[in-house]
Amino acid sequence: MEFQLRKCTLRPWTIDDAESLARHANNENISGSLRDDFPHPYTIGHAREWLNNVINDEQNIVLAIEVDGEAVGSIGVFLYSNIYCKSAEIRYWLSEPYWGQGITSGAVKAVTKYAFNTLDIVRVQVCVFANNIRSMKVLRNAGYHLEAIRRNAIFKNNELQDEHLYVMLHEKKEVSE
Repeated sequence: MEFQLRKCTLRPWTIDDAESLARHANNENISGSLRDDFPHPYTIGHAREWLNNVINDEQNIVLAIEVDGEAVGSIGVFLYSNIYCKSAEIRYWLSEPYWGQGITSGAVKAVTKYAFNTLDIVRVQVCVFANNIRSMKVLRNAGYHLEAIRRNAIFKNNELQDEHLYVMLHEKKEVSE
């Protein structure tokens, strides 16, 4: 699967992306707004291990954000299960030199549309750290709305933070089983 967008291409990751991934992901401004399983410093070893996992992931959709022929970020749809089986979460990051150019907003719009059109879900959500104003703007630009603020829900870098929960719903007349 590949999406040609105005400012980037979304495509499957390959093991050949390891060097680019390590170079662009090795940024404290990125890791500081993501879950702890996104390390800093981000090494070539981290990149190869992560790529092996996502390339072989048959449940979730994880794509490289490519600009000018180079993987400079990632976006993925992660399906929930059990009683949350009609919901998914989108997670993304983009290399800092590309911030503020509309790349992530376009990627979120495309991946959300794809998720609603091809997966049996009715809800997509994104969890954002309270201090990540840029990501909140991305989500508003992509049509998401703030559903909740979960107080003191995040513990990152020895600090409690609020989490902002952004949501988009896809109203279906029938929910398949």
